[in-house]
Amino acid sequence: MKTHEGLVAVVTGAARGIGQEIAIAFARAGCSVVALDRLDCAETLQAVSAAGADSVGLRTDVGVPEDWQNVRENISIRFGRCDILINNAGIFPFAHLDDLNFDIWNDVIRINLSSQYLAAKHLAPLMAEHGWGRIISLASNSVATNAAGMSHYFASKMGVIGLTRGLANDLGGRGITVNAVAPSLTPTPGTGGVPEEFFEQIAGLQSIKRQAKTGDYVGPILFLASREAEFITGQTIVVDGGLWKN
Repeated sequence: MKTHEGLVAVVTGAARGIGQEIAIAFARAGCSVVALDRLDCAETLQAVSAAGADSVGLRTDVGVPEDWQNVRENISIRFGRCDILINNAGIFPFAHLDDLNFDIWNDVIRINLSSQYLAAKHLAPLMAEHGWGRIISLASNSVATNAAGMSHYFASKMGVIGLTRGLANDLGGRGITVNAVAPSLTPTPGTGGVPEEFFEQIAGLQSIKRQAKTGDYVGPILFLASREAEFITGQTIVVDGGLWKN
């Protein structure tokens, strides 16, 4: 069923992992897809095309304002509208405070948080032109854990939660909802350095005793991006198998 027929979805970090899964899911739901990444999105675009959707891939550093100006111009020319924005791009270099230099700090904040401000700044006006839009950002359940060496990452993801609430206030009057999804640590190419036993330890602490999968986040994100979710905004939905219980 084409639940999102005729809409245009922008997905950051779309070359692999969770972002790739989300981009393909929106294509199957009927969206045209704009795939953004610093890496080549050819594999994602091939899968989107196989789903019968129109698409464009743009090499983008989401932490650079000029790159977002290019994204906006390309979307305006190619599709003439933007309906859905998925802020998925993120990095999480491990560093205890003793090893956490200012370059690492700035890079994490730039990619994980500032990028989401830039995305909204450039694309929310395209949504407002049609009086409808959905912004969904990836936060993290890790902010509720006692993991060491992640203070920079925690700061960025708590910032995502705060930005989500603030943008919901700013954009609600324009028909745009803004929400976040907080996933668990998930096996992806980006988490390839995490030992297998650590994933198993996390799974053992969850109510649902298995490792997270990239597809676990597709359903909640598709729902938040739907017309049926029009009265939900400013919220962070934790999707982690019951590890973090509010």
